[in-house]
Amino acid sequence: MRAKRGETAGRFASVASVAPVAPAVLGLLLGLLALGPALGPGFVLRYDMVFVPDPPLTLPGEGFPRSVPSDLVVALLAQAVPAQVVQKAVLLGVFVLAASGAAALVPSDRLGPRLAAAAFYAWNTYLAQRLLLGQWALLLGVAALPWAVRAVVLGGRLRLVAALLPAAAGGFQAMLLSALTVLATAVTAPAGAVTRLRRTAEAGVVLGALSLPWLVPALLSGASTDPAGVTAFAARADGPFGTVGSLLSLGGVWNAHAVVPGQQGWWSASVRLVLAGVAVWGFVRLRGGPAGPGPAVATGMGSAVAGTSPAATAGVGPAVTGGPAPAVAGPGLAAVAGMGPAVAARAGLAVAAGAGLAVALAGAFAPGVLGGLIAWWPGFGPFRDGQLYLAPFALLQAVGLAGAVAGWHSRAVAAVAVAVPVLVLPTFALGAFGRLAAVDYPGEWRRVQAIVNADPAPGALLSLPWGAHRAFAWNGGRVVLDPATKMFARPVVWNDALVVGLPGGGRLRLAAESPRAARAEAALRAGPDLRARALAGLGIRYVLEQSNENKFYDGVVVFQGRELRLLRLSGSE
Repeated sequence: MRAKRGETAGRFASVASVAPVAPAVLGLLLGLLALGPALGPGFVLRYDMVFVPDPPLTLPGEGFPRSVPSDLVVALLAQAVPAQVVQKAVLLGVFVLAASGAAALVPSDRLGPRLAAAAFYAWNTYLAQRLLLGQWALLLGVAALPWAVRAVVLGGRLRLVAALLPAAAGGFQAMLLSALTVLATAVTAPAGAVTRLRRTAEAGVVLGALSLPWLVPALLSGASTDPAGVTAFAARADGPFGTVGSLLSLGGVWNAHAVVPGQQGWWSASVRLVLAGVAVWGFVRLRGGPAGPGPAVATGMGSAVAGTSPAATAGVGPAVTGGPAPAVAGPGLAAVAGMGPAVAARAGLAVAAGAGLAVALAGAFAPGVLGGLIAWWPGFGPFRDGQLYLAPFALLQAVGLAGAVAGWHSRAVAAVAVAVPVLVLPTFALGAFGRLAAVDYPGEWRRVQAIVNADPAPGALLSLPWGAHRAFAWNGGRVVLDPATKMFARPVVWNDALVVGLPGGGRLRLAAESPRAARAEAALRAGPDLRARALAGLGIRYVLEQSNENKFYDGVVVFQGRELRLLRLSGSE
């Protein structure tokens, strides 16, 4: 009998030793599967995802600071390792951070429900579509969102700062998402009135401090936001159940090229919608307490399970799923015995998810309201892409799916729940079937970069053709933001106006946000004899254009390649 007990205790101890790292390992495996060819030699270049070799350490230029401080963080990391390695580490880190964070929120000491949450949060339509838009900086904040929620519940300023660092590195979109969810959690988590007020104030101070790198440049930029962007970036139907059905199943992105192949089919859309319903139902069940068989109280960056866990019953001590011995830290969690982080944060998650869904629906069905707010104050501009704010709803569904799985007490059900997110969205694998792939820059890009960066004379660089995006043959024809905006150790003037296709046909042009871009556009309309002089008067020293443009004659050709032509304007000497 003692031998049998020893074997049982050994099995539980083995499970307990694997549990802390299993969600992270699952996230890594899902990342490897999703990225596929994107992990090969070279850079992944798609829409907003622009990494360049030897990125310079530069301050933000004019216009809204969308790449602050993410570009600087990448440039700093690239001082130690090649930039392409930084990109692959960041992309894989999104999956690992998302999976482990979702699992850490689950109020159960059983591994199955935690892995179900990890798989769902690291493999869903929202994450896939945002990755196909190249919004890696946003996804840093999305991945760290469960850790931020958990930090608020547990309490402690340093814990919250650490949890928000990925979002802080990502910049304004990541921090706005985090602020929505963190503040909602702080206001609603169980605690006395004084504790709740103190926790909310601390969260606000931390969020404000970590937002300063992008907030200060934004306030000083003088950038404007076109209210028409609400219509351009409104959520759209990407399946048979309309815009509402798409949003409920975490889709509805505005860009048709960010839709995962095959996700529009009836089978995939139906299963994802049913899965969303099950997840919401499971989240509602969290009101009754933790889903696991024993009370779960989390500490540190993992979770420690105390009480009646199987391992403790077997005499081998509490089943540890990360962190030291079980304890309640600080004023967090309201010291409610038996309440896991997700249970304590359920009201905040519900509020944040509801608010995010409301913003997405407002953009789709009441664009005039958001457009009016943006016209009144450009600071409301970040709300024009409403589908972006579904991230808290995705986290709610991940935790809810774990709750539903825990109610079955079945390993088979847990295994199915882990596999279902991949099975209903299989074409997210292998770089969304080739939509994400690694390529290298042609040598002439590096030569132009070296020439411009070696010149100590001041002056900006103007990038042509006069449009924000490019589709290079060497990048497989994939659309990408002009890489010139990231390559040079001097200001780059480019056309940040966007042209967006509308669902019923036609195209909508949004006005440029950068005042300097608007002045450069006016100079480009001048006659051939005046154009170069007008641009030089704006402080532009170089013009980089594709070889087939040949618009400038009043300048010195510094470099001529098959694709690129670099000129130094004569009036800039």
